[in-house]
Amino acid sequence: MYGRIGSSYRKRPGEENKAAFRQAVEHGPPPGVLAFDGDTAVGWCQVTPRNAAPWLDRLWQLKRVDDAPVWSLSCLYVRKAYRRQGITSHLIAAALEAARRANAPALEAYP
Repeated sequence: MYGRIGSSYRKRPGEENKAAFRQAVEHGPPPGVLAFDGDTAVGWCQVTPRNAAPWLDRLWQLKRVDDAPVWSLSCLYVRKAYRRQGITSHLIAAALEAARRANAPALEAYP
């Protein structure tokens, strides 16, 4: 969520951030994909149209090279107890599939 709302993420109460995330899920674009072990979320990958992550353009190293409507993979997280089990690879594959389903011309990554 930090990448979507910037530094105000750390300044706002957790409940406001949860509400902002819920709104992103309900109104789109989709904020990413999750990995589950049964009912437990064990991994997260933020994958969105690049326009939904404006912080990328504020860093000179990550500025756009063209106007293509690419999607961006900009965050990966796996719970400590589930690391080194291939979950990150599955999350990346799911992110790529989400971008394909959205007809993204490319997926760029900034983990």
